[in-house]
Amino acid sequence: MKNHYNNSAKNYIPQEIEKKWQANWNNNNQYIASENAEADKSFYALSMFPYPSGNLHMGHVRNYVITDVIARFHKMRGYQVLHPMGWDAFGLPAENAAIERGIQPDIWTNSNISEMKNQLERLGLSIDWSRELNTSDPDYFKWTQYIFLELFNSGLAYQKLATVNWDPHDQTVLANEQVDAEGYSWRSGVKVEKKQLKQWFLKITDYADRLLEDLSLLKGWPERVKTMQSNWIGRSVGSEITFKIDSLQDLSITIFTTRPDTVLGITYIALSPENPLIENIIEEKYLTEFNKFKATLKNLSDIERDSDNRDKKGLYLGFNVIHPISKELIPVWVSDYVLDGYGTGAVMGVPAHDNRDYEFAKKYKLPIKYVINKNINPQVEDIDSPFTEEGYIINSGDYNGLSSTHFRDLIVEEGNKQGWCENKTTYRLRDWLVSRQRYWGCPIPIVHCQECGVVPVNKDNLPITLPKDIKLSGKGTSPLEIHKTWKHTTCPKCNKPAIRETDTMDTFMCSSWYFLKFVTKKGKSNPFLKDTINKWLPVNQYVGGIEHAILHLLYSRFITKALKDRGLFDIDEPFQKLLTQGMVQAITFKNKRTNKYISTHEIDNIDNPVDPKSGDPLDVFYEKMSKSKYNGVDPSTVINKYGADTARMFILFKAPPEKDLEWDDADVEGQFRFLNRLWRLFSNNHIKESLRKSTNKYTNNNQLTDKEKIVRRSTNIAIQNISNDIQKRNQFNTAISELMKLTNTLNEHLSKCSPDIIKESLSILVKLIAPFAPHLAEEFWNQIGGKGSIHNEKWPNLDEQALSTETYKMIIQINGKVRDSINIDKKHNDDEIKSLCLKTDVVKKWLGGAEIKRIILVKGKLINIVF
Repeated sequence: MKNHYNNSAKNYIPQEIEKKWQANWNNNNQYIASENAEADKSFYALSMFPYPSGNLHMGHVRNYVITDVIARFHKMRGYQVLHPMGWDAFGLPAENAAIERGIQPDIWTNSNISEMKNQLERLGLSIDWSRELNTSDPDYFKWTQYIFLELFNSGLAYQKLATVNWDPHDQTVLANEQVDAEGYSWRSGVKVEKKQLKQWFLKITDYADRLLEDLSLLKGWPERVKTMQSNWIGRSVGSEITFKIDSLQDLSITIFTTRPDTVLGITYIALSPENPLIENIIEEKYLTEFNKFKATLKNLSDIERDSDNRDKKGLYLGFNVIHPISKELIPVWVSDYVLDGYGTGAVMGVPAHDNRDYEFAKKYKLPIKYVINKNINPQVEDIDSPFTEEGYIINSGDYNGLSSTHFRDLIVEEGNKQGWCENKTTYRLRDWLVSRQRYWGCPIPIVHCQECGVVPVNKDNLPITLPKDIKLSGKGTSPLEIHKTWKHTTCPKCNKPAIRETDTMDTFMCSSWYFLKFVTKKGKSNPFLKDTINKWLPVNQYVGGIEHAILHLLYSRFITKALKDRGLFDIDEPFQKLLTQGMVQAITFKNKRTNKYISTHEIDNIDNPVDPKSGDPLDVFYEKMSKSKYNGVDPSTVINKYGADTARMFILFKAPPEKDLEWDDADVEGQFRFLNRLWRLFSNNHIKESLRKSTNKYTNNNQLTDKEKIVRRSTNIAIQNISNDIQKRNQFNTAISELMKLTNTLNEHLSKCSPDIIKESLSILVKLIAPFAPHLAEEFWNQIGGKGSIHNEKWPNLDEQALSTETYKMIIQINGKVRDSINIDKKHNDDEIKSLCLKTDVVKKWLGGAEIKRIILVKGKLINIVF
């Protein structure tokens, strides 16, 4: 759209404007949340807080800008907004970085926080920095320890010997969720090993049903995330069947199954290699082979062992169980596909009716007995594959001919009466392993006393802080374990010498409650002020990556429910609405032969890229921005060149927030041009003069000129669409598109409007711009004579009357084909409409004097002239 105005003022220099207004906001405490907010007029907007790596990347920018738009919009709608920020500061990356540099982790962490905070402030975010928190600050982790004690005292925290995922590089334990599908650590990238260690767990499984069932309450969450959590919890309803061990009938093996109707098809029982029963029963002559078999699994993750694509391995253990119905002897095997952490660590092998059991039986030449068939006919129709569907019982004596569903109910009822079967619900979800064998984490507030056993630290003695005089190597046992003095203490119960727990907590423990801490000001002695939490929580809008769908979000829900049960507050879910933004991707170059990434700066010809060293042609594709892939864009570079408002507008406009965003410099330039077009509009001398003449009076719609009606209608269409885009759809890209449409309309028609209409439309435009480009909006508001900050102004109200029009577009068809259109006054009757349409030059041309057979009129829409 051509700009009708010449630039009569200085050029748009965003860096000057942004620096000025950021200073103004800081000096006026613009974004400090009110302590006196009413619950029904409070709005809590929160981004998932970052790990302080030292560098802000475009993924951060996208996350925080999205939240900022939502926060600013709700503030203008009259809400008291809480929009805080903090730092997820504990963890292995900081400890490893400190080891590399020969400094303490707190020095490294605090330096990075300072750097990243400066970068965030340049984005012009409406953050209440007075509530800033750092999870490695004793004032914060004192309360992480307090929460641990609350869980311990309610029986939800316990220690046990367990087979765990051991990261040999980072020398620490990983939760199952922190190991990828190939068995590699999500942090270090090395192959994870299995190890037996005494570890601390939280009983998240006690909350499995509530975590699952309450997903239905989360109306503002993406279905994808709820499905991921549901699958991870993995509730299965079935039966537990007990098999007595032959010759040792005081011992038994219990299995869980969802298909008790296949019980007569069992041809073997398989135990997990970790099942403690094995070593109590196995004969000496089988023990050596068993230990060899077990050793081969040391470096396999549970995910690898459970994979359907992997060849299954097993070993006969030399003993049998007695079938509870047929009384036949069933051989007991050990197999790598059976996991100790799932179900009972034992499965019944029914190869005729389970794909995995079928493959195992074929490999080891075990019997395959079909007991369910598609039809009542006892002849099995396909003996080359397992039958896994419902059907009819066969090869089962008196039970033959029963439907499998009927038999299932019958066999459970009989087994229940006889004491070998009972209904059972199991879960895929395991208890949360929170122990870590490293230094830079929250100390677990437990002491071990020879007299008293495991004893919690008194809450009055919190926080248990980390020692400063420590040497970190990243190798061997926990640094706290080998510290000369730190672990030595006295028992809170008997005052005798005792040893502190030397494991630290999983960093997800620190991030599972931080949203609760933000609602109380710094310096408050207790963050769990029930009235304050009940007022602000749940978080109205939470924004973060889909990668946190299971770990962080599930843990946060669990901690919230557990603390509610302890009476600390009344909320049951932490996050009301969840927005999971897509990744920011960039053009990436990779040598397919060497598997190495190549930096854009090393490539001479982007259209025909080759490896600068080998000359190999490079693959070109979009991939998530990453330092290791040399495709990252430094936000500071963009801000230095174009300003923060341009960076914000691009990141919001390029793609819907839930979709991945492909970085393109040309699109950044496009947003910069749009902001310049706005600058020229507000800098025009005619506009400035009109603003001075404005009386600020509202003009009724029936008193407006045609141009003024177009301007007011376009302005209100923008109000309506942008409000819906932010509030209902989170579609910020289409909201910015509406801003562009309105700007084009104003550029075209505003010069023909009265001063009052110019002032009205520009005032509204500035308010609509404010959440997206806050610095420029503040500057424009100042230029048009607005009082105070634009961000304290009310969001514009929709004028429904302005949306209505006195005319509508009538489509003209001739013999059913569209040939023309005409604007028709709503007051015209049918005869007048027909007359006007027949008089148009296009209709006259097509008719050519021919006789009209009939005219079909659909009033308000179209007319079809048939000849």
